[in-house]
Amino acid sequence: MAAHEGIVVKQRADGKTSYMAHVWDSRATNPKTGKQGVRVRKTFPTLAAAKGWRADATSQMHKGVSAKPSSLTLGQAADQWLEGAKSGAIVNRSGDAYKPSAVRGYDQALKLRLIPRLGAGTKLSDVRSGDLQRLVEKMQGDKLNASTIRNTFMPLRAIYRRAIELEDVHVNPTTNLRLPSARGTRDRIAAPDEGTLLIAALPIDERALWATAMYAGLRLGELLALRWEDVNFATGKIRVERAFDPKAGFVAPKSQAGKRGCRSQPSYAIT
Repeated sequence: MAAHEGIVVKQRADGKTSYMAHVWDSRATNPKTGKQGVRVRKTFPTLAAAKGWRADATSQMHKGVSAKPSSLTLGQAADQWLEGAKSGAIVNRSGDAYKPSAVRGYDQALKLRLIPRLGAGTKLSDVRSGDLQRLVEKMQGDKLNASTIRNTFMPLRAIYRRAIELEDVHVNPTTNLRLPSARGTRDRIAAPDEGTLLIAALPIDERALWATAMYAGLRLGELLALRWEDVNFATGKIRVERAFDPKAGFVAPKSQAGKRGCRSQPSYAIT
């Protein structure tokens, strides 16, 4: 079998082959001797995985980052991320704080589908791309909706992005993960004339609410957060400044673009 630099090929007792990659990390401290320099080793089931880890670790050391992996577990990383996202300390890729409903969805995905299958005590650096791809295929085999599968892995991607930034791990196993395409059909949008007929069919005390939602394009949370001072009857405009979350109370709109002025349909009168 051909030799590969920095990789030792081992035959296990069960007859399978494993690959132990190693690098010399001059920046790490040896916990036994207290001296600088330690050989960092990791074992992989495939040669490609071993080569990939060694290349990434070597690249990180050239940048001045230690190759020694953190002892942080998946459960610990998830708890830290959720706490930071809830407090606003951790923001999304746009630099905005995560909405309470998004954090709740991430919390549910982690605790119901990811952590039970991957293991809360699994080290963050030990999760492999193959582990995640097999989990994706298992969920597809269980006939889970494509959107559910994609949403399941969104918090894991966020956790690993943060772990890379904090140098807790050097390899992101969620990179190049193949997820099913969610090809849902768009909701049909009623034309103004049809909207007028639909609203006219409602009880009179519900028409104002539905007309505002339809013609101003407000989400439910934005409707619930409207104040009288947000509505200018003279100009026919509604100013959206906040939204209402059933568990978190009044929050900012879904995005910065969510703060806006909406002009209602001038030709429609509520009767």
